[in-house]
Amino acid sequence: MLAPGPRPEPIRFFGTTWVDHDNGYGLRRAGAAIGSLAAAAAACFVLRFAYEGLQIANTGGFVNVLVVVMFAICSALAFRKTWEGFSTRPENPDADRSLQGLKTIGFIGSLLAYFFRTFTEAPGEALHRKEYETARTQYERRQGGRTGNPAARKRPKRK
Repeated sequence: MLAPGPRPEPIRFFGTTWVDHDNGYGLRRAGAAIGSLAAAAAACFVLRFAYEGLQIANTGGFVNVLVVVMFAICSALAFRKTWEGFSTRPENPDADRSLQGLKTIGFIGSLLAYFFRTFTEAPGEALHRKEYETARTQYERRQGGRTGNPAARKRPKRK
C-alpha cells in the first residue's frame, strides 16, 4: 500500500522509478540514451537524403546553405530549450508553446539533449524530485499540526 500524501509525477520512459532508482532504473536510462542517440543518427541520415535531393534538384548554393544553417540554428535552439526544460518549468508557457515549431524543426537537438541528460539522471528527474520533495514537506507540515477532530474541541463559554 502506498504512503498517504502527494504522489510522484511519472517521467516518460521511467514512470516513477526515478524516486527510489528501482525496478530497472539504470537499464531504462541506458535504453533511453541508446534510443535517443539512435533516433538522432537516423534523423541525420534522413536529413542527408533531403540535402542530396536539393543538390540533385540543382536549387543552387544559396538554398543549400540556407537549409543547412536553418537546421543548425533550430537544432541549437531546440537543444538549449530542451536542456533548460529538464531543470525548470517555463515561466511563460504560451511563449514556450510558440517555439514548438522551431523545436520540431530542430528535433535532432532535442534528441541530443535527451541523450546527454541521461548520463546524469533521468531527463527531468531533478525538477520532478524538487517538486515532489517540496510537496512531501508541505504535506508533512500540514499533517503535523493536526490533532483530533477540531469540531469536538471544547470551546470557552461566553460571559
